[in-house]
Amino acid sequence: MAIALVRIDDRLVHGQVVEGWLRVIDADTIVVVNDDVAKDDMQRTLYSLSVPPDVSIECLSVDSAIEQFKNNKFSKQKLLILLSRPADLLKMLKNGLKVSSVNVGGLHYSPGKKQILKGLSLDDNDVSVLREIAGFNIELESRALPKDDRLNVIDLIKASY
Repeated sequence: MAIALVRIDDRLVHGQVVEGWLRVIDADTIVVVNDDVAKDDMQRTLYSLSVPPDVSIECLSVDSAIEQFKNNKFSKQKLLILLSRPADLLKMLKNGLKVSSVNVGGLHYSPGKKQILKGLSLDDNDVSVLREIAGFNIELESRALPKDDRLNVIDLIKASY
């Protein structure tokens, strides 16, 4: 299994991901890890229609994704892993997922969150979870598209909190 990119983005599958990232990282499989999407037939269908025909997509609950990775289901694929919440990634890391870098692409503003960049707003729980993820010796970088400058998320948190 080759993980081309792990991205936290509350929009999951959308134009920036499909047109921007997917073409650059050349992944052949998108794994959406989200409990709500895993249960929603319509959303899963829409996502599958949103990706190129030569790219497969799996929409899994967090627990199912943990099991699939433990069982090496994706051993022959080049993956783009998409999650909408930092806490879901932390759970996967605590259950054996190994990654060296995570792109924090889009966590949009909602009440109780503080905007630290355009398209990146965090609440206290997000900050705590991201710091814990960084404790796994994982680079947390933020950029909307591959051509954008990498910004260190922990440095952004330190400057904003």
